[in-house]
Amino acid sequence: MEGAEGAEGAGPPLLRACGSGGRVGTPIPSDAAAGAPVAGFCLELPMPTITIDGRVCEFKPGQMILQVANDNGIAVPQYCYHDGLSIVASCRICLAEVWSPNPRNNNKLEPMMGGKLFPTCQTAAADGMVVYSDSPKAVANQRAVMEYLLINHPLDCPVCDQAGECFLQDYSYEYGRGKSRFEESKLKQPKKDLGPHIFLYSDRCIMCTRCVRFTREVTGTSELLVTGRGNREEIDVFPGQPLDNELSGNVADLCPVGALLDKDFLFAQRVWFLKETPSIDGITASGDNISIHHNEGRVYRIKPRTNMGVNKWWLSDEVRYGWKFIHREDRLAGCVRKQFGVPVATDLARAVGDIVAGLKKVAAAGKKIAVMISPMLPSEEAYLLARAVQAIDGKAFLAMGPIPVSGQDKTFPPGKADGFVISAEKCPNSRGVKAVLTALSKPTAHNGYVASFEQVVTQLRSGEIGGVLVTGNYPSNWITPEFMAAIGPAGNRDSKFVAVIDTLPSTLTERADVLIGGATFAEKAGTFTNHKGLIQCFEQAIAVRDGAFAEGHIAAELIAEATGAAAPTSNAAMVRQEMAARHSDLQAFATAAKPATVETRQEADMEVVEL
Repeated sequence: MEGAEGAEGAGPPLLRACGSGGRVGTPIPSDAAAGAPVAGFCLELPMPTITIDGRVCEFKPGQMILQVANDNGIAVPQYCYHDGLSIVASCRICLAEVWSPNPRNNNKLEPMMGGKLFPTCQTAAADGMVVYSDSPKAVANQRAVMEYLLINHPLDCPVCDQAGECFLQDYSYEYGRGKSRFEESKLKQPKKDLGPHIFLYSDRCIMCTRCVRFTREVTGTSELLVTGRGNREEIDVFPGQPLDNELSGNVADLCPVGALLDKDFLFAQRVWFLKETPSIDGITASGDNISIHHNEGRVYRIKPRTNMGVNKWWLSDEVRYGWKFIHREDRLAGCVRKQFGVPVATDLARAVGDIVAGLKKVAAAGKKIAVMISPMLPSEEAYLLARAVQAIDGKAFLAMGPIPVSGQDKTFPPGKADGFVISAEKCPNSRGVKAVLTALSKPTAHNGYVASFEQVVTQLRSGEIGGVLVTGNYPSNWITPEFMAAIGPAGNRDSKFVAVIDTLPSTLTERADVLIGGATFAEKAGTFTNHKGLIQCFEQAIAVRDGAFAEGHIAAELIAEATGAAAPTSNAAMVRQEMAARHSDLQAFATAAKPATVETRQEADMEVVEL
């Protein structure tokens, strides 16, 4: 029972070994054989350990040596290994010397199989093992592998998009030879167009087969294969079957060198100029964790952030390439108000004043007013907009905009319960917006009632609602003919007062009495609640487009105009604290929402030693 003492926190982490129906702390029968499992009791044993390059590491039974090294930040070179794919041990650069206790020789440490190098990605860790990835034999293998890989590799780093984040570059510097001994002519391989998103530069390929395994094991579409033998070996697609699945862009992320390149990012920007901002999928309800890569106020690409509870290591092409509306040339910017039926450019203060005056006029005439908050907006902005309309009229309807749905949810690999999910719901925050509106409507006459888009259309058509503040922010046209018919043309006696905050032009923005250009998800911070109810924070990546304004900022100005007080803060973190303090139903936004982070690592170009 020595291991049980560590259960109080003083000793090392413990493994729990239980008999049938056992409970921790149940006494062991005096007649139990030593080490034998006994029903009704539980033992806590010290975690097994392995020593890798001089560092003692604990591990879970079943882990491979390389997995233990990765978990503990020990640098072991690797090309073909990936946590989300099967282990093939084909690249051979992770080979290391492994010493293990020999039970036939009083557990004395001895080199396994007489000192043969073992692939650490495919060798299970065992208690008491000692692994050397930096021994002379292992280092010689690393240099040999790098030399073989570079024999036919072209010297085109200056024009390769992978330069700056290429494992081949890094490992050539860290593990390769200082001088090439290859004097023969290099073998030239063709460039291939694999599908709508991916180019293959075959002469850069190191045949790690990550991409092939991905299409077989994750997407289940199996478009890629390996053809040829020896130095004629190539990655290719099956005849007539292009790489065109819904996750095809991930093969460019998986490629450790510059062989598979994203057409969308080809020759667009050098990666060392890009800034990286943690964000959340702003297009679907999946809540995928993403990194927005941008420079000088422009987004260049979106890549996945690993989150094993949400999107694992992957990202759908829909999200990866769906950000283009952020920089559309026809993005709405500035403010417009109708003057004698003619749109006139104005400033934000005048636009806000006209919205408040127009909605108050409707309420004074005995009509209801409503705010229709888009599920594309973060929860903090939904909260501020609802507060703004309630400040204008405490009896205002709180409604949510339309929730676009396309088909059914899709899981990859197909049929796997905990696989990667592409959500059929094409908005990121319908659950967060609904939770906020429900909480804010409880103290009012509506008592938690949140109107749907269809209900607002019905009440506009009946005349019950005479004025509405509408937010859009959808990446495509979302206005229905029924909604346009319900608000009526501008200038008519029965037409409704309509104020719009949106990012893209539409028939509604043309009809609006007051129009303010809004901001996209990349231009703001906040929280989204995904289809599983998980609240996740995201950060602002780029500045709001000139002339446009974040909806939270607009809402704060509306509150100030309606109440005559100073504008409240629109800072997302501070708004979450206010939400939790004022409404017990919204406390999860302050407690469950964790700040988004991106792992960064800086290394010196040369080793620093103490003199």
